[in-house]
Amino acid sequence: MTTTQTVSFGLHVHYWQAYLVDATDDAMGPDGMLDDHPTHPVGIIRVEDGDAFLITGLHTGTVGFSVAVAADDPGPETGYEDIVEISIESEAGRFELHEWGGGDVHELPELPAGPGWYRLRYHAQNMDQAAEADTSREVIDRYLLQIWPQDESEPRVVQSASGHLAYWRRPR
Repeated sequence: MTTTQTVSFGLHVHYWQAYLVDATDDAMGPDGMLDDHPTHPVGIIRVEDGDAFLITGLHTGTVGFSVAVAADDPGPETGYEDIVEISIESEAGRFELHEWGGGDVHELPELPAGPGWYRLRYHAQNMDQAAEADTSREVIDRYLLQIWPQDESEPRVVQSASGHLAYWRRPR
């Protein structure tokens, strides 16, 4: 049985973005849009140097967001249209979720294996509806980010149903 710690909150986004940041003393988060994986694009999550750039459907407003940190692969959750995975290395053994433009920082559960390689599985629901709305004070889209220890492996798209995910996976 997998032990999982989950936190949920309203996440304020602007320009479709939020950042998972390795909690090192010098962590500043991504400086602008990160490139997608060159041979296995997953579109809505991009990783570089221990930080991840998370893309949402809503341009500006609050999205529903949950982060589940597990000791083992918890398996994908049902009820989401899009699910993608990518590897990330943590130097600190802890991540924080930062809102765009220096907004709130959300503390996340400690990583179960300390520093090292982890797998991120990013689930998205209602991205197309949120993108169509553009700005909203009500929650339209929701996200689940699962994190667990796993050796580095290729990014992959587990499930793809939205036009928004297809848009972000296109070569630029």
